[in-house]
Amino acid sequence: MKRKWSLIIFIALLALVLVACGGAAEEPDFVTWYQYDQDNEDPASDERVGNEYLRNTIPQFNEAFAGKWTWVNQPKAFDRMTTELVAAVQAGGEVPDLFELSNTQDVIDFYRNGTAQDLMEWAQAQSWFSDLDPNGIEACKGPDGKLYCIPISQRPQLVYVWKDRYPDGYPSTPEEFLARAAELKAEGLYAITFFGSTDKGGEGLTRAIWTTISSFGGSLDDGQGNMLLNTPENTAAIEFLREIVANEYAPEIAFAGGFQEEEAFKDASAGSFPTGLFGYRYVNPLTAPDGTAYDKGSAEDMLDAIAAGDVYLTSFLSVEGQKPGCGIDVAGFVIPVGAKNVEAAHDYINWIMSPEQNATWVQGPGGGFPVLKTTQTDETFQTPFYKEAAEAVGSSACRPWYGSLQRPNEAQEVVMNAIYKLIKEDPTADIAEVLTQTQEEYNAGN
Repeated sequence: MKRKWSLIIFIALLALVLVACGGAAEEPDFVTWYQYDQDNEDPASDERVGNEYLRNTIPQFNEAFAGKWTWVNQPKAFDRMTTELVAAVQAGGEVPDLFELSNTQDVIDFYRNGTAQDLMEWAQAQSWFSDLDPNGIEACKGPDGKLYCIPISQRPQLVYVWKDRYPDGYPSTPEEFLARAAELKAEGLYAITFFGSTDKGGEGLTRAIWTTISSFGGSLDDGQGNMLLNTPENTAAIEFLREIVANEYAPEIAFAGGFQEEEAFKDASAGSFPTGLFGYRYVNPLTAPDGTAYDKGSAEDMLDAIAAGDVYLTSFLSVEGQKPGCGIDVAGFVIPVGAKNVEAAHDYINWIMSPEQNATWVQGPGGGFPVLKTTQTDETFQTPFYKEAAEAVGSSACRPWYGSLQRPNEAQEVVMNAIYKLIKEDPTADIAEVLTQTQEEYNAGN
């Protein structure tokens, strides 16, 4: 009997020791919000690259941090996740430990709404900080100079071109472009397709529209937080866009919304497509002017077309005295105010910055150039696609479209609405009058 009780006591003590040592404890959840869904295995999904990335790397992270963290991703719609995070922080609700940033202008919204933590002190103490491209760091700063995101990938704007439509290179001036556009029209072809609708809250502004405005030397602000649209440079850019639309050098589908403008480049009926570097993933399948089909139905289609020489990447045209315009964005990470496991977010960021993970993230959900300089030399980024993109960006003047404007979402929508009216809805409207009215309406909210 004594031996029985001794055994029971021994087992009970052993259980207590195991609990005290953490044997029965579970690792805390490390919660992220990505626009990708690891459970979506649809090969036709637009976000299949990011979905697959998470599916592959979540187990890797959990193995690397076994006993410390368990990575749990909560997929969010890309066009609603920013407003959802702002609302959650302001309401004191549940927020993730880490937020995937895919749009630099969100930094301004987070700054205004007190949504993101300042990461400057922590980041400067990390070994990788000094290796970051300064442009990436600047893009993550708020107007107060604080660092509200960690940049991992840079996403510039450039032009995708069918070589058979522009065999002698892409036009470098508006005059050269219009001349070639007339030739292509005579062949039953379009010179260009672009995101010309007011869809997605005016997102078209950040692509061909801003590229054109900045290529004419224009801007959208006065450097002091006020919108300034009525300038000679902006007027000249809009007149150029008007001429393209009026002469039907761009297809009607450019204004249909739902990213349908891509179709005209996919079938080569349009010779060029100004968009973001990241956009190559969605423009598939492709059929070259000579009938060659790139029809894997994946991001490889565009990469294959570029490698084969059927498509090339280049900078946009510009007026005399100006470099081609170029919008730029960064993808990276935000740690929200109210995050429960900040240490987990720090561990994750350092893990992504490691040589074993950085290039994979940039090529996966990052969809651009590495911000880490050492990663830029990785073999992954020595392909024709990245080399041509680097040359195009190197010859352009890239900067965020919103400048000093502190309500970028509102600004994006009202400016795109105004330009749509001027080039499509009412092409006889007085440009100066519409631009002045738009800037006055926006500035009334400052």
